[in-house]
Amino acid sequence: MGARTAVVSGGIGGLGSAICIALARAGHRVVAADLAGDASRIDAFRRQVDGLDIRFAPLDVTDFEACGALVRQVEAGHGSLDVLVNAAGITRDTTLRKMERPQWDAVLGVNLDGVFNLCRHAVEGMAARGFGRIVNISSVNGQTGQFGQTNYAAAKAGMHGFTMALAREVARKGVTVNSISPGYCETALVLAMPEEIRAGIVDKVPVGRLGRPEEIARTVEFLAAEDAGFITGANVPVNGGLFMSF
Repeated sequence: MGARTAVVSGGIGGLGSAICIALARAGHRVVAADLAGDASRIDAFRRQVDGLDIRFAPLDVTDFEACGALVRQVEAGHGSLDVLVNAAGITRDTTLRKMERPQWDAVLGVNLDGVFNLCRHAVEGMAARGFGRIVNISSVNGQTGQFGQTNYAAAKAGMHGFTMALAREVARKGVTVNSISPGYCETALVLAMPEEIRAGIVDKVPVGRLGRPEEIARTVEFLAAEDAGFITGANVPVNGGLFMSF
């Protein structure tokens, strides 16, 4: 089989860039889709992935029509969109008693509506061609809840409900749909936390450290592989043992 084409939303973020690199090293052509507002961030990403088959595409995942246009552009340019990784995500943390409607709407809009917007446009072509890999980046906090994150936890839990339902719809079409629920990783968001809060989190993780973005990316690469076709509707926890369930 020749090179597959992958789209990664949130593709220039901490997890997203590691996912793009892992997929490119596994032989995929990769499109990193992300907001275009910060030119210095995009330039830094391009330097980071120099020499790999990764290109940047501007995208606001909350824009349904823009998501459709990107999918059509990728399919026209490469013949197919084979792997879709929904990694775009934001937080707007506060307790529910203080949460304003825009904080709810922003998080649900990016973290959950964005998954619908891209999958809705991508899944038809995948089913028609008889191959597809969709990987949704959820969160341990979608499984456990987290203080000050009713919006984020709801979106991330909803993401896996979406995963399971879509997995059933396309299972006979050669398309798998799975979630990954990372724990706390070495991303800018986590590293920006006060040291004592971060130390408290690490203390609760059985392996005794934060995750590395490359460890999440390795799991994406595994689920996106040609021979991972018997895994669908699953949620893979990559959290260092922070939350375990049967």
